[in-house]
Amino acid sequence: MKDELQITGVIETLKQDLPTLFAKDISYDIYSQDIYFQDPVNKFKGKLNYRIIFWTLRFHAQLFFTEIYFDLHDVNKSDEDTILAKWTVRGVLRVPWKARVFFNGFSTYKLNKDGLIYEHIDTWDRKPGEILQQFFRKGESKRD
Repeated sequence: MKDELQITGVIETLKQDLPTLFAKDISYDIYSQDIYFQDPVNKFKGKLNYRIIFWTLRFHAQLFFTEIYFDLHDVNKSDEDTILAKWTVRGVLRVPWKARVFFNGFSTYKLNKDGLIYEHIDTWDRKPGEILQQFFRKGESKRD
């Protein structure tokens, strides 16, 4: 049975894992085997697939970006079995025109009776196509 201490532990793990998810792997012990994930471009079930999506994020971050950040603004319990994380992704693409990518979002995590996350839904503040368009815009110069 989940209790406040367990929920606090899940929140603390998220606070530790999320800011560095583009650089290193997250802890998977807070997720159920049948975790369901959905964002504007992906939808799947299962811890193996969940691990693969985070590996893919790290791989693509290193391949396509010279800088990439996952800024975690807030992680809080929003309901008895729900945790909400608010964040921003920002980065500089590895292209000659140094295009910048920026979007905000939030993650909704649902906890099962054992206190494990069984559902993770990401919501973005813009459509995937709008984010993709940022790849083609010239970034601002850092020169003074």
